[in-house]
Amino acid sequence: MSPAPHPVETSVRGWLESIVIGLNLCPFAGRPFRDNRIRVFVSEAKTPLDLLTDLQLELTRLHDTPVEQLETTLIAVPLMLADFADYNDFLDEADALLDQYEWSGDFQVASFHPDYQFADTLPTDASNYTNRSPVPLLHLLREDSVETAIALHPDPDSIPETNIAKMEAMTLSERRALFAFLERR
Repeated sequence: MSPAPHPVETSVRGWLESIVIGLNLCPFAGRPFRDNRIRVFVSEAKTPLDLLTDLQLELTRLHDTPVEQLETTLIAVPLMLADFADYNDFLDEADALLDQYEWSGDFQVASFHPDYQFADTLPTDASNYTNRSPVPLLHLLREDSVETAIALHPDPDSIPETNIAKMEAMTLSERRALFAFLERR
């Protein structure tokens, strides 16, 4: 019998299922989720160096594992980067690691955070909820998979606007209920 999943993993998988897939914020996430090809790794890192090590190890795992077995990885970071500015700064280090290992062009890091805020928005703007997650996340994507998914989608450029419209169509109380995990931290 396998051990019970980490509570953070459970929370991230619940967010994926109910929000990302449930609201169709990412039209490409459903199939790999159903096929169990999304890895959620809960990092115990407490320093940027430890997190970079976890990132490098997870990118290596993704690189060495066929896409039929592992499509993408979400690194959950519950013990650090709670401040969105710190998180945003760390993304530069993540990109530098991709360059260092010559993985730029093969992988990219997408960003999700409990306090995600797009440039030129207020923290309370509905649009920010499209990238809000239970804990800071580093989403490791295969460039080939992204390109294939975009090529197969009838209008990939409309996805961000459609997602923002979904969030804006909700009342504040509906958003609060859906994102209740943000209130519990």
